[in-house]
Amino acid sequence: MEQRLHIIVKGLVQGVGFRYFTQSNAVKHQLKGWVRNLTNGDVEIDVQGASSNLEHFINAIKAGPPYGRIDAIHINDDSLPLKGYTTFNITY
Repeated sequence: MEQRLHIIVKGLVQGVGFRYFTQSNAVKHQLKGWVRNLTNGDVEIDVQGASSNLEHFINAIKAGPPYGRIDAIHINDDSLPLKGYTTFNITY
């Protein structure tokens, strides 16, 4: 079953390759959507795909890249409508 998640990641997540880490894991798990830095230092992710793939993706995100630090992850999965994403992009 396809599902869409909106995720906010807090911690040391900017300037450590977190967006590239996120994109790499999304592609690895055949997910679509985007990731971007927020002005407050957080990272925002909008991602969709198979529920089982999303679970693996979230576990990878919780681990984070080698030089990052994840303090909190807020996941909104309240039946968000699917978007027409065809790739996973880093947006600015």
